[in-house]
Amino acid sequence: MSDKPSVLFVCVHNAGRSQMAAAWLTHLAGDRVEVRSAGSAPADAVNPAAVEAMREVGIDMSAEVPKVLTVDAVRASDVCVTMGCGDTCPVFPGKRYLDWKLEDPAGQGVETVRTVRDEIKTLVEGLIAEIAPERTA
Repeated sequence: MSDKPSVLFVCVHNAGRSQMAAAWLTHLAGDRVEVRSAGSAPADAVNPAAVEAMREVGIDMSAEVPKVLTVDAVRASDVCVTMGCGDTCPVFPGKRYLDWKLEDPAGQGVETVRTVRDEIKTLVEGLIAEIAPERTA
């Protein structure tokens, strides 16, 4: 892993879980981590309930758009996190692969999405502690 680790979050539609995970990692780790998200069958737009749930904690995802998963995105990432949706990532030696079992927020109201949002935050905090801990001088 380089000085600045990179993480790719993947779910099928890149509209809910992976977008929230990317937003949390960007918010909590700042420029200590390079963040990507993608999906194998991207939706037309990010889930509005996910956007609203993140807005409630001060994170604006309204400008995000679902992106297609590419081999290059996986190759460029140190850690690939799939979001419990049975999605497959190309596998490259030397990469770390994690699968987070999370409820799919598609079609759910903001009440349900809040629970998923909070689970993702906890998982992202653990990931940051492993790959990009705060450096003390």
